Amino acid sequence: MINMNSHELNYLVYRYLHESGFTHTAFTLGYEAALNKSTIDGNLVPPGALVTFVQKGIQYLELEANLTCNDSDVDEDFSFIQPIDLITKSVYELQQMIKEKKQNLQKNKNREKNRDNREQEQEHSREKDKEHSREKEKEHSREKEKEHAKEREKEIEQEHAREREKERKHAREREKKMELDIHREKEQEKEKQIRDKERELEKEKIEREKDKAKQKEKKNEDLADVRREEDKIRGQHEENVMTEVAPDPMEIDNNSASMSTLIPNSDVTVLKGHTSEVFVCAWSPTGSLLASGSGDSTARIWTIGDGPCRSDTQKGPLDVAVLKHYRGRTNDKSKDVTTLDWNGEGTLLATGSYDGQARIWSKDGELVSTLAKHKGPIFSLKWNKKGDYLLSGSVDKTAIVWDIKTGEWKQQFEFHAAPTLDVDWRNNVSFATCSTDNMIYVCKVGDNRPVKTFAGHQGEVNAIKWDPTGSLLASCSDDSTAKIWSMKQDTCLHDLKEHTKEIYTIRWSPTGPGTNNPNQSLVLASASFDSTIKLWDVETGSLLHNLVAHGDPVYSVAFSPNGEYLASGSLDKCLHIWSVKEARVVKTYEGSGGIFEVCWNKEGDKIGACFSNNVVCILDFRM
Repeated sequence: MINMNSHELNYLVYRYLHESGFTHTAFTLGYEAALNKSTIDGNLVPPGALVTFVQKGIQYLELEANLTCNDSDVDEDFSFIQPIDLITKSVYELQQMIKEKKQNLQKNKNREKNRDNREQEQEHSREKDKEHSREKEKEHSREKEKEHAKEREKEIEQEHAREREKERKHAREREKKMELDIHREKEQEKEKQIRDKERELEKEKIEREKDKAKQKEKKNEDLADVRREEDKIRGQHEENVMTEVAPDPMEIDNNSASMSTLIPNSDVTVLKGHTSEVFVCAWSPTGSLLASGSGDSTARIWTIGDGPCRSDTQKGPLDVAVLKHYRGRTNDKSKDVTTLDWNGEGTLLATGSYDGQARIWSKDGELVSTLAKHKGPIFSLKWNKKGDYLLSGSVDKTAIVWDIKTGEWKQQFEFHAAPTLDVDWRNNVSFATCSTDNMIYVCKVGDNRPVKTFAGHQGEVNAIKWDPTGSLLASCSDDSTAKIWSMKQDTCLHDLKEHTKEIYTIRWSPTGPGTNNPNQSLVLASASFDSTIKLWDVETGSLLHNLVAHGDPVYSVAFSPNGEYLASGSLDKCLHIWSVKEARVVKTYEGSGGIFEVCWNKEGDKIGACFSNNVVCILDFRM
C-alpha cells in the first residue's frame, strides 16, 4: 500500500495552484503549509503531477482489479510500488514491476514451504531413529536380563557343586584322619615296645660296662704297680749310667672307654629322615644350622635349637629343609650328594653331586642356581672367603671356578691327568688342587698355567689343606705319608711318614698366627686307615702324639674352635673327643653305624656326626 503524507500532498496541490495561475492562493498555501522548509526536490516533480497522479490512481485501481485472480483486497498489490513510481513510470512498467515482485514473493513462499517440509521430514526421521534406538535398548536390556538370570543360575549350580565337593572332601579327610589315628596308635605301641626293649638292652649294656670298668680299674691298678716297679728300676738304672734318653711321642690306647668318658643318650639328638648313608655334614659358620648330604639324592638343613640336647630349653621338633637333587623316587647312585660347603656369611649352601652338577641353595632350602659344566661326579667344592667364587673338583680331571653373581663358570683348569679329588682356597683368587695322578697344582684365577707344582707323593693324593695364614699346604696320600709344602720351595718342607696305611684326611688346628688363638702352637692332625690319628709339630715336622683308640679306619677329624679338643669318627661306629694337650680321650659316643664325618659348631658346645645307618647325631659337649 502506497503511503503519502500530508506534506507531500500539500506540495502537489501547491504546484497545481501555481501552474494554474492561482498565485496568491498558492502563496498562502505554501506559507500556511511551511513548504519553504520542505526537503522535496522540485526538479524531480514534473508539471501537472497532481493531475497525473489522480489519473494514474484511477487507472491502477482498474489495473489491480483486472490482475487480481481472487477476491482479496486489491490494495495489497500497491505495496509493490512507490508514489514516485506512479508518477514517473508507465502502466506497462508498473505491471512488469508488480509481476516480478509477485513472482519473487511466490518463490520465497515456496522455498519457505519446502524448507518447512524438509525440516518436518528430518524431525520425523529423527523421531523414528529415536524410537528405533529405544526399541533396541529395550531388546538389549531384555537380553542382558536373560544372561544375568542364566549366570545366576550357573553360579547357584556351581555353589551347590562346591558344597557337595566340600562335603565329600570333609568325608575323605575324616576317613583319612581315622586311618592316621589308627596308624599312629599302632606306631606308638610299636615305639613303646621298641623303647622298652632299648631300655632293657641299655640296662644290660650299663651292667656290662660297669663290669668292664671294674675289670679295667683292677687292670690299671695292677699295671700301675708294675709301672711303679719299672720306674723304680729305671730310676736306679739312670742313676748308675747317668744317661739322658729323649722321650717317645705319647701313645694313647683307649680300646675300652671308661664309664666317665661315655656321652649319655640324654646328651645326644638323633636326626632321622635320610634313607641312605649320610656322607657329609657341616655347621653354618654364623648360626645353628647343620647341613647334611646323603646317598638318597638329598641334602638337608637342620635347625638345631639352643641349649642342651633334649632339654626343656629345646621346644618342639627340629625344623628341617629337604634339598632334593632329583625329583621323584630314585635308587640311582649318580644322585649321591658327595660334598657340601657353607659360604662365609652362612646365607648360601653349595652341594656337589655324583651327577656332575653343583647346586647353590638358600639357608631356607630354596634352590638358587644349578651349575652344570663338569662331565663327571664332583668330589669337592669350596667357597672363597669373599663369597664371590665357588671352586669345584671333579672326576672329569678338571677344576672349575664359578662366578656366583652371574651363575656361570668363570674359568676351567685342566692340568691333571686323572680325577681331581680335593680343592682348597689359599686366598680369594688362588687355590690348590690334588688328584689321583699323584700331583698337586697351585692355580690362580685368570692364569692359564699353574703358579706352583708340587710333585713327591707316590700314590693318589686324597686331601689338601692350607694353613690359616695360607703360607703352608698340607697333603695326604695313599702312599701312607702326609707332607707339608711351602710356596718358597718346590720340594716338601716336611715328609711325615709314621702312618702304615693310606691317609684319608688331614686338618690344621685353629691356632697360631692368623687365628683367634694366636698364643697356641699350630698343629697338624692326620687320620689313617691304620686306625690311628697323629698330631704333628709343624715347625720341626716331628710327631707330637700318636692317638690310638679306634678299631677301624678313621675317616674324619675336626678341631674344636678353641683348638683344645679334637673329634674323630671311624668305621668302628665310635666318636672320640681328645684333649690335644693331654693326648687322651675325654668323651666317647658309640653309634649304630660307621662315621663318615664329624664337625663342631661355632660355639664349640655341639658336635655333628653323620653315620652309615642313615642318621645324623648332635652331641652336647661339656667338660
